Amino acid sequence: MDADPRPFDRPLLGAVRTALADTPVVCLLGPRQVGKTTLARQFESAYGYISLDDSATLTFAESDPSGFVAALPDPVILDEVQRAPELLCAIKLAVDRDRRPGRYLLTGSANLLLLPRLGDSLAGRMEVVDLQPLTAAEQARQPGAFLSQLLEGRLKPALVPAGDVALPALAQHVMAGGYPEAVQRPPLRARAWHRHYLRTLIEHDVQDIARVRDTREVARLLELLALRTAQLLNVSSLANELDLRRETVENYLAICERLFLVRRLQPWHRNHAKRLIKTSKVHLLDSGLCATLAGLTVDDAITRRDRFGHLLESFVVQQLIAQAGWTAPELRFWHYRDKDQVEVDLVITRGREVWGVEVKASATVTPTDGAGLRRLADQCGKDFRGGVVLHAGPNTLKLDIDHCLAVPLARLWDM
Repeated sequence: MDADPRPFDRPLLGAVRTALADTPVVCLLGPRQVGKTTLARQFESAYGYISLDDSATLTFAESDPSGFVAALPDPVILDEVQRAPELLCAIKLAVDRDRRPGRYLLTGSANLLLLPRLGDSLAGRMEVVDLQPLTAAEQARQPGAFLSQLLEGRLKPALVPAGDVALPALAQHVMAGGYPEAVQRPPLRARAWHRHYLRTLIEHDVQDIARVRDTREVARLLELLALRTAQLLNVSSLANELDLRRETVENYLAICERLFLVRRLQPWHRNHAKRLIKTSKVHLLDSGLCATLAGLTVDDAITRRDRFGHLLESFVVQQLIAQAGWTAPELRFWHYRDKDQVEVDLVITRGREVWGVEVKASATVTPTDGAGLRRLADQCGKDFRGGVVLHAGPNTLKLDIDHCLAVPLARLWDM
């Protein structure tokens, strides 16, 4: 199939526009190469544009932050601001003198909120909007309404005529991931792009945000994490396998989180004082990059089902977190695992409201597949709003748990 030459529509554009209308500083954060600059420059008719990827501009910003900010157009798009984080303090002073909304639209390829001493520099003055890699819905040029339908209870049972299960199509979505450059290439070229992307990131961006003795150790950690995506995080085990100190591995994990390569999913608990389990799950953010690092291909959806199942779970987690950006940014995401090792892959909360999502790579759903949702519903009582078992089959079916359905994974991008 030929690639569609049209640019991808980003539903998050509306969230950026809304934030600029009432907030002095809006920061568009996300991994490199996910389209932050393209999205931000849609406002260029009303904004000046300055990129800190330009070496002369960066030198000015680093040597004289206050003078640099004073010389900026107003309003302005300031691209790749993580390269000169000291600018945030100068921007804070400028905003305190003039709090007009929409003065600064920043983009960053490192999570500024996790950088030491910078997380609260613009507290109360800045709104962060997270731009994720392209979802499967965005790639299919669909509205990405699955999450809103789940939250509103609008998913309904539906049967389709019998036919082959489209596992290869599902695997293609998972292996492609969401970087715009990669998804428009054939698989072999996409994997080459992933490897070059990661090498550039490790060699250059890591040094922008941390002092690392040997960046190759960060690359080795990422390769190991790719083999353990969607599994409980065991830092001691990682340290032993990499022959590194535990503290070093923790530092490298933090770097990978700041660069939007890795996500830790914290355990859900009914009571903040009583955790069900203390261990977080680790997910590589982009399933395509993860597949490249782990050496997985579309054929592995059938021949290496366990490995594909973990990758599929990370894919679903990413799809729903990305859809939350334009559906309900206040949502929070967790995993559930109790002392009996009953699990729910993804728990979604809004205040006291709770939803559960289970992910299955098989085309059929058995009664045991709903065990985690049933346990979660019992824990939540009246606060449980519903759940789904996402599967590779074609039909949407009722489960024997109130407000729970078995739903095709394809509904994530094809409503």
